[in-house]
Amino acid sequence: MANKGYIKTWFSNWWDVFSHELKDIFSDGGVLLIFFVAGLAYPLLYNLVYLNGILSDTPIAVVDDAACPDSRRFIREIDATREVEVAARCVNMAEAERLMQERKVNGIVYFPKDFGEKLAHNETAKLSLYADMSSFLYYKNAMIATNFVMLHEIGQIQMERYSLAGMTEQEASQVIKPLGYEDNNPYNRAFDYSIFLISAILMIIIQQTMFYGMSLLVGTRKERNRNFSSLPAHYGKYGIMRIVLGRGGAYWLLYLGIGMYIAFIVPAIFGLPQRGQFLDVLTLLLFFITDCVFFSMTWCTLITRRESVFLLFLAISPICLFLTGCSWPTVAFPKFWKVFSYIFPSTFGVQGYINLNTAGGDISAAGFQLRTMVIQTIIYFLLACASINLENWVTRHMDTIREKRDDLAQKVGIDREEDARIIKGV
Repeated sequence: MANKGYIKTWFSNWWDVFSHELKDIFSDGGVLLIFFVAGLAYPLLYNLVYLNGILSDTPIAVVDDAACPDSRRFIREIDATREVEVAARCVNMAEAERLMQERKVNGIVYFPKDFGEKLAHNETAKLSLYADMSSFLYYKNAMIATNFVMLHEIGQIQMERYSLAGMTEQEASQVIKPLGYEDNNPYNRAFDYSIFLISAILMIIIQQTMFYGMSLLVGTRKERNRNFSSLPAHYGKYGIMRIVLGRGGAYWLLYLGIGMYIAFIVPAIFGLPQRGQFLDVLTLLLFFITDCVFFSMTWCTLITRRESVFLLFLAISPICLFLTGCSWPTVAFPKFWKVFSYIFPSTFGVQGYINLNTAGGDISAAGFQLRTMVIQTIIYFLLACASINLENWVTRHMDTIREKRDDLAQKVGIDREEDARIIKGV
């Protein structure tokens, strides 16, 4: 009977905390704006921005100082690719640079005077590529087109040289390409920029909007000199675990719906790859949301002002995106950034989501990410309990802390009132 009474009291306390947190969330316009407007609109906005992830016929300029058959053939082949279009043939680099500055072209290919001469003497010939970096798509198209043509030209030059050496076409082909292979990219055949980028952004939106919304609410409470333990007063008598799980349950419930919208509905609207099994992706999503809840609850205790959230938004979001490895392979990370990436749930949530939903793997393909998120969840749950316990202790002993702070300032000769007037400009 005693156990039943304890369990009933535990759930009653949990429900009080849970319902109070939901009430605070729905009574704060800023939090609602982040959770529901940003959380629901950002996935649509990013997909609309990158809707045309494939850019064709990027205009480029060509400066052909070599004026030889090899350079002219190279130019014709570049112009025949899907990625770029030779929009201008310039007499010098100054003219090409002017066209790029006027936004008439987005890249320049330059052939030096000795290009044909070096090829004729079996020496290494060089050409230069300049790309407009105002958009990654311009650089990508210019680089892909130039590399594809260059690889093809290398094969042709080798064929010519072996033929001159007395080999038949079949013999030369076997020397150049002894093993046949086929380049096949089943998940992104057209090198669509949005496919690998949006999958990462979707998971980061879940983490970031949850953290900013929770931090906004915590900053508001602290500005009013109230924390969760004193609102209402009897909450301070509850156990820390009930407070953490009650608060976390409110955010978990909201983001279960928001997360399913982001992970399943948005990709279906824009035709993004959905090759993973529904239950596998849902399992990953549940682990990820749980991890994000305790991650946000831990770090938001450091927020002291409501407006601090917006500064963090600008600083942290690009870092989180980079640390997922979607734009740079994680094996090439310096050790510091590799370890630093373990702080964020998005690092493993994004990797697991791509393994399941984009690459079409089963749940074992995200096994490492799931295990890591479980470890993160346990660590952040303990840290959330410790941080809220510390916050409650500071609140209960605030008067004592102020007295000791004033005593210390007096001993070292600091006039706190004068300093406050100087800071305010009075």
